[in-house]
Amino acid sequence: MDLQKEWQQQELLAAEDCLAHRPLEEEYAFYHAVSSGDINFVQENCIQNTFASPNGMGVLSPDPLTNMKYHFVVTVAMIVRHCVEAGMELEHAYRLSDFYILKMDACTSIPAICKLHDSMVLDYTGKMLLLKKESVISKPVIRCMDYIYSHLNSRLTIEELADYTGLSTSYLSRLFKQELGVAISTYISEKKIEKAQHLLKYSDFSLIEIANYLAFSSQSHFIQTFKKSVGLTPKKYRDKFYRTSW
Repeated sequence: MDLQKEWQQQELLAAEDCLAHRPLEEEYAFYHAVSSGDINFVQENCIQNTFASPNGMGVLSPDPLTNMKYHFVVTVAMIVRHCVEAGMELEHAYRLSDFYILKMDACTSIPAICKLHDSMVLDYTGKMLLLKKESVISKPVIRCMDYIYSHLNSRLTIEELADYTGLSTSYLSRLFKQELGVAISTYISEKKIEKAQHLLKYSDFSLIEIANYLAFSSQSHFIQTFKKSVGLTPKKYRDKFYRTSW
C-alpha cells in the first residue's frame, strides 16, 4: 500500500472512532504557563495528570510505553522553544532537555515517565519564574550568558566575551553587573561550580578530571573555589549527594 492510500485509510478510521487531538488553545496555554513561570497552573496540570490522559493524545506508536516516550520528547521540544523565546539561555534549555530525554529513555513504565514529566515541566517552570523575577535582561547580556554556559570547559575572558557580543570590555562589564548584580568573573565561577556539582552528583569523573574539564588552573584551585562557594569540599559533596536525586 502506498503512503497516500495508507494515510486516507488512517483518516477514515480516525473519523469513525471520533479521534481528535487536544485543542490548540489548551496546548498553548500549558506551554505559555511553563515559559511565563506560572507555577500554580503547571502544578495543577500535573495534579490532574493531563499528560497521561488518553483524551486528545495522538497515537505515535502502537506500543503504549513507546507512545508515551514519543509524547514526552514532543513536550520537551515545545517547552524548549517557548522558554528560549521567553528568555532562557539557548544552551541551558537544550542541555536540560537532553538531560531529561536521556532519563526518560531509561524509564521502563508509563508511571515512571509521567513522574519524570512532572519533574521536568516544574523544573523548567521554576527556572523561568526565577528568570522573570530578575530585572529585564538585554540581548547582549543574554548572549553573553549563553556563551558562558556553552563554554564552561574553557578559560573564559572578558575580552573574549566582549568580542563575541560586539561591545567594549568596560561597557559589557558595567552592563552585566548592572543587570545581573554580579561581575562577569563571579558569574563564570558560579556557573562552573554549578556544573561541578552536577558532575559530582551524576558522573564518576575524578576530581582532577572535573577540574581539568572546567578549565581550573589546578585541582587545588578547584577544591578551594568549590568549598568557598558550596561550603563543602568536592569529595564531601560527592559523598553526601552522589546520585541521591534526579
